[in-house]
Amino acid sequence: MNATTIWLLERQDFDALLEALTARGYTLIGPRVRDGAIVYDRIQSSTDLPVGWTDKQEGGTYRLHRRDDPALFGYAVGPQSWKQWLFPPTLRLWRAVRTEAGDFTVETPPLPDTAYAFIGVRACELAALAVQDRVFLEGPYVDPYYRALRERLFLLAVNCTQPGGTCFCASMQTGPCVTSGFDLALTEVLEADQHYFIVTAGSETGRAVLADVPHREARPDEVAAANARLQAAATQMKRHLDCNGLKDLLYDCYEHPRWDEVARRCLSCANCTMVCPTCFCHTVEDVTDLTGQTAERIRQWDSCFSVAFSYLHGGSVRQSTRARYRQWLTHKLATWIDQFGVTGCVGCGRCITWCPVGIDLTEEVAALRSTYQPIHPDDRKTTA
Repeated sequence: MNATTIWLLERQDFDALLEALTARGYTLIGPRVRDGAIVYDRIQSSTDLPVGWTDKQEGGTYRLHRRDDPALFGYAVGPQSWKQWLFPPTLRLWRAVRTEAGDFTVETPPLPDTAYAFIGVRACELAALAVQDRVFLEGPYVDPYYRALRERLFLLAVNCTQPGGTCFCASMQTGPCVTSGFDLALTEVLEADQHYFIVTAGSETGRAVLADVPHREARPDEVAAANARLQAAATQMKRHLDCNGLKDLLYDCYEHPRWDEVARRCLSCANCTMVCPTCFCHTVEDVTDLTGQTAERIRQWDSCFSVAFSYLHGGSVRQSTRARYRQWLTHKLATWIDQFGVTGCVGCGRCITWCPVGIDLTEEVAALRSTYQPIHPDDRKTTA
């Protein structure tokens, strides 16, 4: 199989692709409709996917609607991200049990050996996985749980042909077209009585899986039809984030009055960090049972919007909503770059959609920029 060839997979053969992954031992995780949203969960066949569903998103608003066609991936992104499967919300690190002799034995859970196949990963979400890889795999300390799952992961990506109302991945150069980090990438095309997927392979594993599935080389007109949908998606995005000099802008606006204005609206509920595909803040808690016979250390998601998150001896460092929102936005778009070399935002728009009061980070940055007065680098604050 030529590595540069572009292939075509007919809709009726899509289940054969899922079956090929299952036969190789992968547990399929994909989008499905549940509780009025498109979430990521275990699937078995294309009937589990959100066939014929789309979503309408704006600030603080998310609704599902029926499409006029049977598209499998005709939606943007929902409230969940793929990180929950690699970086679970709650994880037991160890458990200590008192013995009859009065001392303790410590039990460490085995590392997971599950091989996941993520079905329908968008370009912005691939970018988010790359950010999480930098956090958990490329620093001086590697997360063994994350690594065990990531090394076995198969990524079936889907190019985005219908952005949501809060998407701005084009501004972040993370979409709508996937460019790297995938095993197989699909572009769904529906026109007249045709329904097919244009397929490119991004790894040897992807090519081997595709070889087990009926497919053929795509014709130039079929590839052109897919590319036209991708180009249209990039121009349909309603939101834009000007990233020019963004890091210095946020450092220079540390005392800007806009933080007070957004703090009056912010509920400090942490929704934005929970739905974000790149946020990785967590806390560790020790729990003992009432008998004193067992103790556990639990890692669970936390948020910089929590007052207790920045608690040091004597109290919280960021007691006001103003300080916490400033910390979140400045870390996401500025100090994250200093830490990991990339921005912490991929433009998926989830934080805008799932904010109860519709706070839009693109609007907040634009408001700061409208009255921006650069300061000397020596006078600049680099922490929030």
